[in-house]
Amino acid sequence: MESLFAKHQRYLANTPMKYIRELMHEINWDYRLISIKGPKGVGKSTLMKQYILKNYPNGSRKVLYCTLDSIYFSSHTILELAEEFAMIGGERLFLDEIHKYPNWSKEIKEIYDLYPNLKVVISGSSLIKILNGDADLSRRCMPYDMQGLSFREFLIFDCGKVVAPRDLNTILQDPHSLCNEVNSLCHPVEKFREYLRLGYYPFYFEDKKGYYTHVEQVVNFIIEQELPSERKVDVANVRKIKALLGILANLVPFEVNISSLSGAIGLERNTVIAYLNYLEEAKLLKLLYSDLISIKKMQKPDKIYLDNTNLSFALSENANIGTLRETFALNQLGHSHEIEYGKTQGDFKIDGKTTFEIGGRDKSFKQIAGVDNSYILADDIEYPIGNKLPLWVIGFLY
Repeated sequence: MESLFAKHQRYLANTPMKYIRELMHEINWDYRLISIKGPKGVGKSTLMKQYILKNYPNGSRKVLYCTLDSIYFSSHTILELAEEFAMIGGERLFLDEIHKYPNWSKEIKEIYDLYPNLKVVISGSSLIKILNGDADLSRRCMPYDMQGLSFREFLIFDCGKVVAPRDLNTILQDPHSLCNEVNSLCHPVEKFREYLRLGYYPFYFEDKKGYYTHVEQVVNFIIEQELPSERKVDVANVRKIKALLGILANLVPFEVNISSLSGAIGLERNTVIAYLNYLEEAKLLKLLYSDLISIKKMQKPDKIYLDNTNLSFALSENANIGTLRETFALNQLGHSHEIEYGKTQGDFKIDGKTTFEIGGRDKSFKQIAGVDNSYILADDIEYPIGNKLPLWVIGFLY
């Protein structure tokens, strides 16, 4: 265990503290078992280490951070670690990259049952199963999902401009307040264009020149390692999944023809649908349906988008501005709202009650005329004009 404490100190020493993600304040850290899920690169590890630095004195033996891909765990179990840590008065155990440890859920369940005074925080891939893994942790674990930077957080990281988050109802009821505040601090349209290209993954601020290379590495890691290990995808199909993602990256928003996709990559229809769902779980795609209530297990989606706009620039040959706008709206709204494909009346329906049409500054209300509780989210404007709001305002939801 001493070797783990030594590594713990080195990890903390290299942790930046200048900016703290909003999720830090949303997590109820009093829970005995917390999970933080999210794709590689969004900052889960940094968040855990920042919590330690904020709440424990340097050198404290009451807290321990370790990563489960450490060679230590090739000959030791996390159950053994928890027993020894509890015996020396440990209070909080942070277990990073939990999905890299086999049968982790069974041991976490046992730790929870055996050591009621020990608080455990685990983090891992978006694909890890908390509710129906080898050991069902649903009654014990408080799960949180972490995604990349919101536009609001990007402004904090990029230029130190701090604006408090708003919920969607507040933004819709009083958009002028938010717009006045943001415009007094920066030129939001200019910064928004930058965010669409480069602002989603926090590692941009560590290596700007190699940003898209890092994004591609994240994608490859998910497809080559996480899908085979977490969803038992046949390794022989990895290249076909990459081909599938490449096709979608250059066509999204893709009005789905599963037969065409199936023929293009040489996989059966149901396999293609399964892989699309896996890629959505992994936060590489966003699948849209026109009716969330009646979705069936192997039903094809009505429309497919990449998960975030930075993926478009990294993976596609020509990022379409209309697609980028819709992708941004889906990504930011999807953090805490249910979204349906609007078909003929607007682009998206939110929580079954609010309709959004997405477009440029000249977008008309023709497609949502007569639709109750409907709005245009328009690019390239700084202030609201009636029910036409700046698209970037929904980047302040978290």
